[in-house]
Amino acid sequence: MKIIKRNGQEAIFDEVKITNAIIGANKEVVETERLSEEEIDNITNDIKYKCQKMKRALSVEEIQNLVEDELMKLNAFSVARKYITYRFQRALARQSNTTDDQILSLIECANEEVKQENSNKNPTVNSVQRPPRGQPYNSRPCRPASPDRAW
Repeated sequence: MKIIKRNGQEAIFDEVKITNAIIGANKEVVETERLSEEEIDNITNDIKYKCQKMKRALSVEEIQNLVEDELMKLNAFSVARKYITYRFQRALARQSNTTDDQILSLIECANEEVKQENSNKNPTVNSVQRPPRGQPYNSRPCRPASPDRAW
């Protein structure tokens, strides 16, 4: 059975990842509201069964939604809340990484949209005005020197 990752690639369904995610959320709640190992295994098996029943590759988001639904069915609302919060934090982290990549592409002049903004310019060459050859940077323009004339 296959799943579709966030980047669009297909990968093999790994039920251990589902179990680990539920265990991670389960550890975050008070002990009286925690799920048993058997309940966690049942959730994982139910999700695996539902994915096989669909007869198509589900996306990571769809599988995570199934996990949330199963947690809610068991009235494990505290665990579900921790699971949802973790998902949200990871989504924010992925979004900020994308923003960082966009900024980095602007700095490195790798953004095609910015490169094509003005096609008359070469984006990799900085426009720097320099004085003519032989003339220092901080002086007046040079005139040809004549021996009888002083500045």
